[in-house]
Amino acid sequence: MARIKFRFENREAKTVALAGDFNGWSTIAHPMKRGRDRIWTIEMDIPPGRHEYKFLVNGEAWWNDPDAPKVQNVWGTENSYVDVQ
Repeated sequence: MARIKFRFENREAKTVALAGDFNGWSTIAHPMKRGRDRIWTIEMDIPPGRHEYKFLVNGEAWWNDPDAPKVQNVWGTENSYVDVQ
């Protein structure tokens, strides 16, 4: 396992959740916290391998991580991913 910090900046967001293959794409399992700088963060222990993820903003809009590489998903759009050693 590796401790990974996910960051997401969206000044209009009221809620942000991290969803990915590491949590069964759950939209409620990992809510992120907004800091005073209005950047949303969460730290998680992630197992080794490549893991795809997205941010769910306000319970309705899926966003990619602008700072992470992307890969095409089965829906014809893209997911962000992280490679964990």
